[in-house]
Amino acid sequence: MKTTVEISDALFKEAKRYAAKNKLTFRMVLESGLRKVVLESAQPSKPFKLKKAPFKGTGMRKDFTWDEIMALTDRRSVK
Repeated sequence: MKTTVEISDALFKEAKRYAAKNKLTFRMVLESGLRKVVLESAQPSKPFKLKKAPFKGTGMRKDFTWDEIMALTDRRSVK
């Protein structure tokens, strides 16, 4: 199918340089970019999975009270 696409001069020149460097036609570069965008948007993204990060040690060196923890995290004064 033939169509007209309006893009910036700078992007056109960069795409033409890329095509020439890689022995491709501008059409091939354009189709490849469009295909990539369409395929990426069609695929569901992977859900975030938190990696396990075990550590060696004996845990906290001090038993903190809830107020002490709040003071350290929120910079509140300890009662």
